[in-house]
Amino acid sequence: MKSKPATKAAENKSQIGINLAAGGPLGAIYEVGALCALQEALEGIDFTDLDIYVGVSAGGFIAAGLANQISPREMYDIFIVNRSHKHNLQPETFLRPAYREYLRSAMAVPELLLDAFRDFITHPREIGLFGAFMQLSRAIPTGLFDNDAINQFLTRLFTSEGRTNDFRSLKRKLYIIATDLDTGKSVKFGGRGHDHVPISKAVQASAALPGLFPPVEIDGDHYVDGALKKTLHASISLDESADLVLCINPIVPFDARLAPHGHPATRDRLMSGGLPVVLSQTLRSIIHSRMRVGMQHYAQAYRHADVVLFEPSHGDEEMFFSNVFSYSDRENMCEHAYQHTRQDLLYRADELEPLLARHGVRINRDILLDDSCFLSARAREAHLEKLGAIAHPKTPIDQLYYTLDLLDHWLHAPHES
Repeated sequence: MKSKPATKAAENKSQIGINLAAGGPLGAIYEVGALCALQEALEGIDFTDLDIYVGVSAGGFIAAGLANQISPREMYDIFIVNRSHKHNLQPETFLRPAYREYLRSAMAVPELLLDAFRDFITHPREIGLFGAFMQLSRAIPTGLFDNDAINQFLTRLFTSEGRTNDFRSLKRKLYIIATDLDTGKSVKFGGRGHDHVPISKAVQASAALPGLFPPVEIDGDHYVDGALKKTLHASISLDESADLVLCINPIVPFDARLAPHGHPATRDRLMSGGLPVVLSQTLRSIIHSRMRVGMQHYAQAYRHADVVLFEPSHGDEEMFFSNVFSYSDRENMCEHAYQHTRQDLLYRADELEPLLARHGVRINRDILLDDSCFLSARAREAHLEKLGAIAHPKTPIDQLYYTLDLLDHWLHAPHES
């Protein structure tokens, strides 16, 4: 977004907010990688000490972690490579069948069958056999997987090591957005009237994607995914008087013309993907278009503020053709997001530097130009092997330099394996 004229005295510290959008497990993985790149390259900003945090659905996981002073690198250890000794997140956490929901549905079948039979007998012409037995659709489970495992994991995470599961005990403002199923309205957990709800429960509600997870009951109301209304909800940070809002949106529509391997083959790939790929492109386009309209509105309605958006390239085949709900290849996808965000920052540096400088933030170009930066030791070793440092060590001195290079990497990332 274009920088606005200065309206604050230079000595006044800018209020900085971050908004993290929805995107399923893949979106959360992307956001962790992007945040690691931003934390490294942006000087004058600490992502665990911002003024406002806003998370939607999968972005709620990450926003709540940052607000609890869990750094992007720590999240990488916990969520991506399972290197934390206390809080490893296993993929099956998201895939536990909703047995209680299945049982509830099964128990409802006899009564629904009886009602359907009674309606057909008493009103055969008006209702018909098909119409009567449509009542059985009420026995279909409202979700496939049990999202209470999410609540349980985050409860353990946020009630240890000096963290908190209470919005009111946080040092900074945190808002988790969910949608009220009965009204269709967005609800801001962490805001007035909703700050008594545990953070973990709010994240569970915000990530309750209809069909995948059952709605989450809180105080007698039912809540589902916060992205049903908006993708980013950046206006929340702006309404809290943020001067700079950093946004990460991991889900974008695909543009075959921008694909590096040539768009004719990619177009065939889109068509051959069948209905799932067509629906993915459609939903991504709708969501992204809605977000763009919002971004244009922010530029007019909040002239005092700057909003900076980070997202994948529209020609990013790896992001588009990956399953949004996949968690198995998380290390590679997180590295992918990390490297893309570094490249994006460097490409946009001339545009972003004066904007960020207004808020006391500087881009470290030296870090962005350093092609030896990787999140994982695995990616770094693959890079060195590609350069021939592993496969073809020419002399003993080459082997020594390679060993020293790996040692330096381990010293700067002591938890990597």
